[in-house]
Amino acid sequence: MPYRPRHQSRRGCSCLGRILTFLVLLALLCYPFAEPYMLETESVSLLCADLPQDIGQLRIVYLSDIHAGFFFSQSRVNDLVQTVNRLNADLVLLGGDYAQDSDGAIAFFKSLPSVHARYGVFGVMGNHDRTVPESNLQLLRAAMMSAGVTPLVNDVASVRIGTSNIYIAGIDDVNNGWPDIVGVASQTRQEDYVIFLAHSPEAIPDAQKAGDSSGRRSWFDLGLFGHTHGGQIALIGPLLGISKVDGRYEQGWLTENRVSLLISRGVGTSVLPVRIGRRPQIHLITVRSTQ
Repeated sequence: MPYRPRHQSRRGCSCLGRILTFLVLLALLCYPFAEPYMLETESVSLLCADLPQDIGQLRIVYLSDIHAGFFFSQSRVNDLVQTVNRLNADLVLLGGDYAQDSDGAIAFFKSLPSVHARYGVFGVMGNHDRTVPESNLQLLRAAMMSAGVTPLVNDVASVRIGTSNIYIAGIDDVNNGWPDIVGVASQTRQEDYVIFLAHSPEAIPDAQKAGDSSGRRSWFDLGLFGHTHGGQIALIGPLLGISKVDGRYEQGWLTENRVSLLISRGVGTSVLPVRIGRRPQIHLITVRSTQ
């Protein structure tokens, strides 16, 4: 057996250690740019007495904060729509921030593939969709309708399912728009099943103070929000200005005043094209009647 000096063996181990360290550091540097592509579908079941018995069950797909543009290509938009369509939704609800500004949002809907939902697709405006000029709002609404999406800007839409109606209430963005929560709430009734859409969870406190047509609070049964990206970057996201809301409204599900609230982490990214510990998500929400 040929003689091999010990110092050569130690040098080989040292070289291997440096290579492994380099690969670990490279993975850590690359991961934040990879996580935005790790889209998750969260499935949740809810029980609600206000959902009409003859409807029985309602499948809702909710998604928000796509931020289409340089970091979210048309190819990714097409893949996202395919993912949504495979979920066989009764309703698809969109939470705003479709692109980086209002011009981009108009272009987004002009090139949006067909989104399939048994009873319709509805969407509200986000702060990025409500950038100047104000005249773009009408152009954006027209582009949404041409794409088969009903825009809700301080509106309540009635959806006929079987022999019953449910209602989808949507307000303008709380930061860049002109939201009318009181006016929207007053269009609902105590016996209605109402889904409330607003881009930002900043709307939640005022929504909880509003009343339906008889003045009763808790006028909606399910509230869906986005905007925060869940902080986008765990721990330091708020420091970057990505999430500027009360901590309990940063992400996830909660119940307040017997109402189910969801703050989604959204699909795209803002400020930086990275995520850490805050994977993008869409939601499949199955609501069942307790009657």
